[in-house]
Amino acid sequence: MVLRTSSVLFASALALVGCAEPPAPWVDEREPCDDNNPERNLYWGDLHIHSSYSFDAWIDDVRVDPARAYRFAAGEAVALPPFNEAGEGTRPLALDRPLDFVAVTDHSEYLAEVEGCTTPSSAIFETDRCVAFREASPSAFVSFGLGLDGDAADHSPALCGDGKLDCPALAGEVWSRIQSAAEAAYDRTSACEMTTFIAYEWSGSRDLSNLHRNVIFRSSQVPAMPISRFDAKTPHSLLTRLQSECRDGIDGCEVMSIPHNANWSNGQLFFPDYPEGEDEGEAAALRADLEPLVEVFQHKGDSECINGLSGILGSADEFCDFEKLRPPPLEDCGDGTGTQGMVGQGCISRLDYLRGVLLEGLREEARIGVNPYMLGVIASTDTHNGTPGAVAEDEFMGHFGSRDATPIDRLTGARPAGARNSPGGLVAVWSEEKSRESIFDALKRRETYGTSGPRIAVRVFGGWDLADDLCERPDLVAAADASGVPMGSALPPRSGDEGPKIVVSALRDPGSAVRLGAPLQRAQVIKGWLDGSGEGHIEVFDVAGGDNGASVDPTTCEPVGAGADSLCAVWRDPSFDPDARAFYYVRVLENPTCRWSTRDCLAIPEGERPELCDDPTIEETIQERAWTSPIWYGPATDG
Repeated sequence: MVLRTSSVLFASALALVGCAEPPAPWVDEREPCDDNNPERNLYWGDLHIHSSYSFDAWIDDVRVDPARAYRFAAGEAVALPPFNEAGEGTRPLALDRPLDFVAVTDHSEYLAEVEGCTTPSSAIFETDRCVAFREASPSAFVSFGLGLDGDAADHSPALCGDGKLDCPALAGEVWSRIQSAAEAAYDRTSACEMTTFIAYEWSGSRDLSNLHRNVIFRSSQVPAMPISRFDAKTPHSLLTRLQSECRDGIDGCEVMSIPHNANWSNGQLFFPDYPEGEDEGEAAALRADLEPLVEVFQHKGDSECINGLSGILGSADEFCDFEKLRPPPLEDCGDGTGTQGMVGQGCISRLDYLRGVLLEGLREEARIGVNPYMLGVIASTDTHNGTPGAVAEDEFMGHFGSRDATPIDRLTGARPAGARNSPGGLVAVWSEEKSRESIFDALKRRETYGTSGPRIAVRVFGGWDLADDLCERPDLVAAADASGVPMGSALPPRSGDEGPKIVVSALRDPGSAVRLGAPLQRAQVIKGWLDGSGEGHIEVFDVAGGDNGASVDPTTCEPVGAGADSLCAVWRDPSFDPDARAFYYVRVLENPTCRWSTRDCLAIPEGERPELCDDPTIEETIQERAWTSPIWYGPATDG
């Protein structure tokens, strides 16, 4: 094998947030990838996966460990619980299309406790808490979960220390196995068939409001221990420790933190609250640098937008009702925050959704000179079955092992919201090749997007002088690269007197031999901006396709009507104000198809179906979609 170099586009991003350029990043030893393409290839992955090493997976009989999760992503079948008399899973599942890249993100909290509670020779195996855990007692799940809430969270003295477990040492052993699994699954040959990342989830909450992040490392150079909620009590302290222990502490260590489930946070995940005594601009710059992405969709639903919240002006968006975890009516947090979002309670904030967060980033940039929320967009599954990429609506087997193993269990008993749960989504990146460095760098520069499951190919570029005939040109990408910037970028200094152009190109998911992808219905540009008084506005533009009348018969799941195989448009902002900070992202929608809950209801004999199969608030159909990373405009870039 040879040591391969790669170009890394950190310098411009760091200059944007006022940070010094780091030393050249470490590159793992591998053969050159055969698929290298300067115009970038499209790769599909999942960056939020739990295995049997997570307390909330093992407790539901999930025995798929990280190594098996990586093999599943590459195409190998697993058998999910319930178990037969031989202790084998009884529900086989395999992907019809393997993934390109994966990160198993087990909770960094309780790695030692899960190991100790499930190992007969351990000092805590026979304790009441461990017995309750192995018996899947609801009290055991609650006690582990509540143990992560609040800034005083710490290991339980009933399990760790004082003659019990040496939790730091045992967690380190489990962390070593996590690293080994990722290393063994990483294809270092020129075929580059599977790329894996060493990763974990930091799982803090405050007042039962979600603050969780997934921590993804660029290479095999990682700290000796993952940072848990017990080690870093706040999100800011997590970031400062990642900076000191990884980037500053280990040669070649590079990392990012990805927040998820803002829709569970009562406004707390993205509330612009800076540590007392620290410079706001420096804290914002650190966040912008280490958190370039947000997970907008996963099994707990959609965090793109919601209609009717205060602080965002504009017409209602008919497609904002997509896959919401909580039904209306909902209390508005206004300019404050709430509590208990993780148990479906408390107010809803505009900062719980992508549009509100992006607008808040523009406000912070105007106020302190740094945008802490210059966020690219991804999606993932958050599966707790160790089954990355299992997102098909017609083969949804749940996310929590034996807890949601049957249609009725999935519809009525699965946490957190039964029939309102989702199979989850996928991450798409435009990367030069399928190596760790290239994919990580594409994520870092935000040339990435998320989907609710389908593999819709979407490219977006913005610029001042993009050619009007780009959609007819075979060199669309080369021409757009030459005169514009891709998704995830800031526009260059303005040229001319008109507003920016956005080119959108989308191809339908071709599907596989097992299932076909659905046709496309429309592509939209979503514009957000601040007016002169700092008020946030949103406007949605249909730029290609439109209402084609397509539908689906919910009694048979047969599609009705035609759609498009491809959509493309070059759109210019018709109401551009050069003095107004703005962002533009793209949403691409498929024709409607049957939702998983409809399919599960149809699979149950009519007389045995639960009442919610007739609940009008549970959608029978789903309009799958893609959300791209934004392109930003700021007056400061106007030359």
